Amino acid sequence: MSELTNRPVRTASIERKTNETNIKLSLNVDGTGVSEIATDVHFMNHMLDLFTKHGQFDLKIDADGDIEIDDHHTTEDIGICLGQALREALGDKRGIKRYANVFVPMDEALAQVAIDISNRPHLEFRAEFPSAQVGSFTTELVHEFLWKFALEARITLHVIVHYGRNTHHMVEAIFKALGRALDEATTIDPRVQGVPSTKGVL
Repeated sequence: MSELTNRPVRTASIERKTNETNIKLSLNVDGTGVSEIATDVHFMNHMLDLFTKHGQFDLKIDADGDIEIDDHHTTEDIGICLGQALREALGDKRGIKRYANVFVPMDEALAQVAIDISNRPHLEFRAEFPSAQVGSFTTELVHEFLWKFALEARITLHVIVHYGRNTHHMVEAIFKALGRALDEATTIDPRVQGVPSTKGVL
């Protein structure tokens, strides 16, 4: 139990090994923004580091994949593992705020992420990137990652990039906003008794 909150520590570890990827991931929802991320997809390393720092999580990922084909399988499976870890770490979701809506500017780009930790997986993704690539990373994989994350975490996730000219800035704003929105939505509110739903369960 946490001495500060008298609540269970919200952590989870996930391992996923397939013919395409080998991933070990651990998440502490109530962390301090410490990341230890080592994957073959270097752009995702950078984005997940930003996500962790701005979400004040602790996140450790060790991932190998078939990047000789492309980055798809590794990116997708990291999303799957991160979603599973979040869902497991939150447990019955007692006392959480549940909702969040965050805007993050990154120079000329503005991203918005709205979240409902609802147990109803859904992704709305409204972003048009000027470039199909950032370095060697294919930008369509941003959607793939977010969809698999939302599906496995069983959250409702709305991602909107209102405007921007630089694709790197636009994607970076998304991941920063995602971290900050999840931090807010998973925060324990002492006023919330049980789960924040009239159904009595999430």
